[in-house]
Amino acid sequence: MSDKATLIQEILHSVRRLFQAVNEHSKKVERHTGLTAPQLWAIKIIAQEEQVMVSEIAERMYLHPATVVGILDRLEQQGLVVRLRSTHDRRVVRVELTESGKHLVTKSPQVAQGLLVSGLEKLTFNSLKNISLSLDQMVGILGAHKIPPRLMVSLKVYGKKYGRGTATNGTAAGIKAGGRHERINYRTRASVR
Repeated sequence: MSDKATLIQEILHSVRRLFQAVNEHSKKVERHTGLTAPQLWAIKIIAQEEQVMVSEIAERMYLHPATVVGILDRLEQQGLVVRLRSTHDRRVVRVELTESGKHLVTKSPQVAQGLLVSGLEKLTFNSLKNISLSLDQMVGILGAHKIPPRLMVSLKVYGKKYGRGTATNGTAAGIKAGGRHERINYRTRASVR
């Protein structure tokens, strides 16, 4: 086998290992917690502080806030988080774990995305640049530059729980504000009545 063929084989093996690791982590998270990996990752981030804003969660997960809102919707429906509107500025919504959410964090496994982000944040800028350029070339080889990036989850887990391609409409119910519940559109931050 030529040197070039050997390198190609090593690259393909590494890509396969990455997919397998993410898939196995997603399955493990679902088996142990009943959550998708992104949901558990969000809970772990929320657990680091008493209350955290949606924008802060999105920043730490390297996701768009609208995507995080969808994750929080499902976590809130399961009674794991609660969103609290500020009494001083109604535009500010903070998220905190419920007692059930706190308990879940203590018994939950690591999340692949969290491990990746943690590891990548430790690398030098030049190392990150090299990885980014190399991955960009692979994306180009597959003609996938126009495909929007999605969260890394096992399709088996994600598909059976939420249906592939299911999107949130950007609203969430059950936000406590002054003792009452209201539905909020997080894209416009306005109440939906």
